[in-house]
Order: sequence, then structure tokens, then C-alpha cells
Amino acid sequence: MFKITQIFFDCDNTLVLSEELAFEACADLANEILATRDIPDRYTGDQLIQDFVGQNFRGMMGSLQAKYKFEMPQDELEAYVKKEEDKVIAKLVEKAQPCVGATEQLQKLYDEKKYDLAVVSSSALRRVRASIKKVDQEKYFDHDMVFSAATSLEKPTSKPDPAIYLHALKVCHKTPEETVAIEDSKSGALSAIRAHIPVIAYVGSYPGESKQSEMAQTLQELGAKVVMKDWSEFPDCLAQIEGLTPKSVI
Repeated sequence: MFKITQIFFDCDNTLVLSEELAFEACADLANEILATRDIPDRYTGDQLIQDFVGQNFRGMMGSLQAKYKFEMPQDELEAYVKKEEDKVIAKLVEKAQPCVGATEQLQKLYDEKKYDLAVVSSSALRRVRASIKKVDQEKYFDHDMVFSAATSLEKPTSKPDPAIYLHALKVCHKTPEETVAIEDSKSGALSAIRAHIPVIAYVGSYPGESKQSEMAQTLQELGAKVVMKDWSEFPDCLAQIEGLTPKSVI
């Protein structure tokens, strides 16, 4: 049986409806980069989400370079990473909304004081903090309990690399068996699963029943054992994880 003491929350489209806003800003920069390489393809925000959901901008640029077979000098990449961060944060500060029901569940967990709470994201730390501040969720997380694969690690990376979850486990002094992660994307779920953390797959931010069912199946096939379509289901999903044995999850 799992004895869960720590809950790790992904941020984008798990706690905060931020992916569409972020990818709107990313599309302009991605298209600018492709244009400078005389590559005719162009992306909309929706198309970027289809290809790169769950990755941060640095990971997305790595994927673009691999797809279109070009190399970007490190100084140029860093300049675009900073530019993207500023553009996305501006959009989030203006328009971000919480995922439906997420804040209510955070409040219950915070009041119960039974679990330690942390955010584990691929996105830059400034962006994550701006997101949770905009939707009034930052009060549920201690200042040092917000982790970013783009910022918190000595070598920046992106999910599905498990490095950020391994780092969070170390900082929080937890084992995977004491922990559960809530993730909405393939890359996010894989990151936690590769760190041997049981995953609740949240699909409530996907549009329509068909897409939610498709993602539920995809995330279960990757190794998530519990699917949550609405945040009101969270207590039951957590109870299901706590009722499993570690061998049945990993």
C-alpha cells in the first residue's frame, strides 16, 4: 500500500489554463525562427500544442531543430528563450484562469494539512509563479516548493526527462512511494513515471469527450493507473492510488 505524503502538481493545463495562451506567444517566435532558416512551414498556436504539448520552449526548439535539421547557436537560443518567457508571462498575467475545480481542491488539501504540496513544471520558474499568482493559487505552495525543469536544474531540460521530478524528490526528502503526481500530457506523465512516481492523469482541460477519452487511453498506456476528468474526482483518485501496491503502479 502507498502511504502518500507528498503531492506534485503539474502547472500548465493541470492547475492553470495556460497552454493555449503560451502557445499563441510561442507560435510567433517559432515562425520567426523558421523564416530566418528559409523554412516555409509555419505554425499556429493550436498546431504547436498538437506537436509539443508538455514541453517547455527550450525543449520545443530542440524538437524543431531535429524535425527541420538545423542548428541554433546557444546564444541565439537563450535570447529566444528569454523573449518567449516575457511574451508568455504578459499573456498569462492578462488572461490566465484556473482549471475548473483545481483551486477548490487545493484549498481542501491546504486546510487538511495531511499532504505536502509542490508544483513540478517544465515551464520557466517566472512563468509558473506568474501563473499561480494570477489565479490566486500561490498561497498553497511554500516559496521553495515550485520546481521548474527550465530553471531549477543545473542543466536546463524539459519533461519527459525525469530530472525535474528526481530533483523535487531530493529537495522534498521523499521517495517515489510517498508521492503522487498529477499530469495532463504525455511528456509530463512520462517524466513522473520514469522517476517511478505514480501518476493521476488529468484530462479535464482537453476539449470534448472524444479528446478526453483519447488522452485518457494514451496516458494509461504510458503507465498512469488513474484517470481524472474533473477535479471533483481528485479525492477518489488519490484514494485509488493509496490503495495500490507499488509493484502495481511501476
